[in-house]
Amino acid sequence: MWEKIRIVFAIPELRKKILLTLFFLAIYRVGWAIPLPMFNQAAMNRSSDGLGGLLSQVSIFAASDLQQATIFGLGIMPYISASIIFQLLGSVWKPMEDLRKEGETGRKKINEYTRYLTVFLCILQSWAFMKFSLMAVPSDAVAPPSVNPAFLSGNNLSIGWQITAVMIMTCGTIFLMWLGEQIDEYGIGNGISLLIMAGILARMPIAFLELIRNAKPELVGLAKGVIGVETIIILVFLFVAVIFGVVFITLGQRRIPTQSAKHVRGRRVYGGAKQYLPLRINQAGVMPIIFASSLLMLPPMLFQGLGAVFQSPGWRNTMFSLGGIFNGTSFIYNLLYVVLIYFFCYFWTAITFNPKEMAENLKDYGTFIPGYRPGKRTADYLEKVMVRITYVGAGFLALVAIVPTVISNYLGVSFNVASFYGGTGLLIAVSVAFDLVQKIDSHLVMRNYRGLLES
Repeated sequence: MWEKIRIVFAIPELRKKILLTLFFLAIYRVGWAIPLPMFNQAAMNRSSDGLGGLLSQVSIFAASDLQQATIFGLGIMPYISASIIFQLLGSVWKPMEDLRKEGETGRKKINEYTRYLTVFLCILQSWAFMKFSLMAVPSDAVAPPSVNPAFLSGNNLSIGWQITAVMIMTCGTIFLMWLGEQIDEYGIGNGISLLIMAGILARMPIAFLELIRNAKPELVGLAKGVIGVETIIILVFLFVAVIFGVVFITLGQRRIPTQSAKHVRGRRVYGGAKQYLPLRINQAGVMPIIFASSLLMLPPMLFQGLGAVFQSPGWRNTMFSLGGIFNGTSFIYNLLYVVLIYFFCYFWTAITFNPKEMAENLKDYGTFIPGYRPGKRTADYLEKVMVRITYVGAGFLALVAIVPTVISNYLGVSFNVASFYGGTGLLIAVSVAFDLVQKIDSHLVMRNYRGLLES
């Protein structure tokens, strides 16, 4: 392995791409720690009201830290949201579908529209974040001591300071979007995905130190709330098992045998080779977990808001109790989580996988599936196969999604540590890591070297 790493850095072009990518990621990490000038970060950290677990879940797939009001506070979530919107429009809206089929010209036009929508979403989300923060944080967190009192209105920031914060956060997200595009063009790997992965992996040392700090080097049994040697051994075993399962399902395929028709050109016969059509088991990727977790964030926000509005103690306690059901640990929350993951798995697969179009492409290339006539019969067969393997993929995603909750509840480990045993963060990290390895392999194979995964 060390010899392969040496070969990677021995290739000048590949070494330049890797070092440039690391430099861009370092810039992102520096900006990630620069706070907004109109918030007292120390006072926000003392807030127990919080944005707590709600914002920490969003931060996992936003490449940000919403609990700390920083210039990159929104991360790249607005860009991801805009990309998803146009991807959905490309499947259901005829003009956008035609634009997508125009090739490189259409792709550039869609990217331009995506940037415009990203700016609009940045303004909306940063303004909503400001308003929510002003309501949730204590009054001494509204501004640091250095802010002139003339810029304050009561306990809240004046409209000028709020607009300034919105502009700073919007520019931060646009800069991250540009940074990701620079990684795509001059670095190696998918820039946006690498930014998300860097934000996820940056939490790992903190979680590890927290686990070591709370652990006891003795046999204490599996008592909840006490982390002993037995718990550490179980956590290590579970981490290896979950990583193995995620890798296995991420790379898992259903290979459908195909055969191309023979073509006679002159005295030569072309085609007739037997191949296969790979269908991924986890066709939807990480999107169902993102959609499900995002949707389940709305009920607690709604019930907490209603609880603050009602004056009657009975109604207020009822709203707060209903909001507590969606705290991430209850049986109802996890049941709804699994149901939504299954729903969004089939929904996203139906959006991104078109069996009729795939069947037509096979027919145009003179390829067919043995036992099925080209056209509608082939499309029906592909759809039936995809429905079956999506059920398996959705079950895997549901299992991975609830593993952190199970570990946190039954082993007494904090959720910051348990989040690395499943959920969105682990799936994104594994997927991006494989994509990065494959792109490095392509550079090595092109220069007649063995790939990183080859023995």
